[in-house]
Amino acid sequence: MYDLRVLKAAENDLARLDRTTTRRIVTRIQWLAEHLDETTPELLTGTLSGFFKLRAGDYRVVLQGLQNQESDCHPRIGHRREVYR
Repeated sequence: MYDLRVLKAAENDLARLDRTTTRRIVTRIQWLAEHLDETTPELLTGTLSGFFKLRAGDYRVVLQGLQNQESDCHPRIGHRREVYR
């Protein structure tokens, strides 16, 4: 299991969302921390190369820093039409 630390910017992104969506996203992040060895996160390209995408319904969690067991997770959380800008 990985120890993903969510930074303040991501907490602010989550605070703007409704409770159900927030719960769904947090559940997906926890799932990723438990199953990262078994999955291959989707690598983004272009200006976001080096970042990974995690889907949670219509929302995306864009992650950076998944190299070792205790990674600082630098996520950006938002609706899929806005998060990649």
